[in-house]
Amino acid sequence: MRTILDLLQIPRFSDLILLTNPDYANLQVDSIEISETPDISFYIPEKTFLLTTAMIYREDQSKIFELIDSLQEKNAAGLGIKVGRFIDEIEQQVIDYANEKQFPIVQIPISIPLGSLLHQMLNLLWDKQTEQLNYALDIQRRFSNMLVNDVSIARFISDFGRLINTPVILVDPYQRVHAASKHFSKTTKPAEYYIDQLKLEDPNFVNKKEGSTLIKDLDQKTFLVSYFSVEPNHYFPHSLVILNPEKIPYPVSNFALEQAALVLSFMLYKNQKIQESYDVLKTDFLTRMIEIQQAPNQEPRDWLDSGATYGLVKARHYRVVYVACQQKEQHYSKIRYQEEVSELGFKWLIDKLEHHIKDVTLFKVKDTAHYVILVQHKQENLENILTAVATDLFDRLEIQLRFGIGTIYDAIDDIAKSYIEAKTAFEEMQLLSTVPLTYQYQQKGMRSLFEKMGPSDITYFCEITLKDLAYPKEDSLIELRKTLKYYLDFHCEIARTAKALFVHRNTIKYRIDQCNEIIGKNIHDSGVSLDLRLALELSEEDNL
Repeated sequence: MRTILDLLQIPRFSDLILLTNPDYANLQVDSIEISETPDISFYIPEKTFLLTTAMIYREDQSKIFELIDSLQEKNAAGLGIKVGRFIDEIEQQVIDYANEKQFPIVQIPISIPLGSLLHQMLNLLWDKQTEQLNYALDIQRRFSNMLVNDVSIARFISDFGRLINTPVILVDPYQRVHAASKHFSKTTKPAEYYIDQLKLEDPNFVNKKEGSTLIKDLDQKTFLVSYFSVEPNHYFPHSLVILNPEKIPYPVSNFALEQAALVLSFMLYKNQKIQESYDVLKTDFLTRMIEIQQAPNQEPRDWLDSGATYGLVKARHYRVVYVACQQKEQHYSKIRYQEEVSELGFKWLIDKLEHHIKDVTLFKVKDTAHYVILVQHKQENLENILTAVATDLFDRLEIQLRFGIGTIYDAIDDIAKSYIEAKTAFEEMQLLSTVPLTYQYQQKGMRSLFEKMGPSDITYFCEITLKDLAYPKEDSLIELRKTLKYYLDFHCEIARTAKALFVHRNTIKYRIDQCNEIIGKNIHDSGVSLDLRLALELSEEDNL
């Protein structure tokens, strides 16, 4: 980047005199133009240094004020006025106005033709831009070779930091340090310290294409930090953070930094696609295993052998957790957003759970944005771990994970059962008025068959089946109901029923005969027996 001040320090331009405050001459110069028209600002690009003889202002230099205003609105770099031809000198009022507007004015002597000055300055600018462009392309070629040779992200960041001779940090979508250059090994503070400082100054920096801000160093002195978006993902990109970018040596340019970010995005994208291919294989394995284990009359299979590649191990406890992400409402209909959210949740669980749960492995569920956690050892505090991991992710990205938890089984062939239970628990959890983060599958038994029936229908069924024994008030009927329940629970064995109730066998026979009379049916009939068991369960006081 060249400024007016840089140009004036070159020996060949030593005859040019800066008339305004030098602090105002640090604007970037990208182009040089010559014009004598007052409306030239409409036809020149930004960051232009305009050269003129001020011919049309020789009678009244105060009209140069309007030219200065129009150039400043156009973000021009400055104004060079040649003296000695149409005006002998630049009046003090023009200089004062330019200082007031903080706009640089340069005096050009009569001995320098404007055409020659134009060509000399443009050649200087073009030579520098060409050199910067070539250097940026060299960086691209060098880093592209690293991409082809499958160099790690950590190696890339290390080499990039050494190349530009300033600290470099790659921040992942979770706002954590993914990789950092070797500069931080020589400081007392890690790279995370500077990212925390950056988040304090600009909490939303990870969602910006590029930008700069000031943060504090170890001595509480402010210094500049720049960042560039690295986008293998659209909604949740990585960020390339560069400390002290103003100290990057020539000829490294902003374009060179953008090229490095572009190559880095390709590296991340390649790694992501390789991982996705592996995840597809895992998904196919899970789908096949669940389908085979559910099918009737299946011969035992060696799932440990075929599943070792996907993380299956020999254990005494197997448990499935069914997981899904809750998206932000404003992006819910955007498929790409849903995919990125699901992928971030999946990677987050892989990264976090392996530190808390032994031999845990994760699978994506086919044709959905959901996934499965397979816990292969007994884990007492599983719900606490899942809650902590989900809370941490929500605090970072406002992505909410929810978990349906299946039953523990001691055989690998029963993983399908735990999977079905976990999915059922997840679906039931979504129907609750207040949806929790975790929900365990509950065995429901016979009563679940009547959950959608109204109370009056259930009462009618119990009364028509049990008659006076449905909701008894008299002590004798209560005792008969109790005896009937025990008798059916013990599969109609008189001896076991008598022992449980501490009465004689003949007493049990007498009471069962009374029950037969009240009900009006043979309680030993299999169909009648089933109805009686259901009615006794549904008419229990705890179930009313």
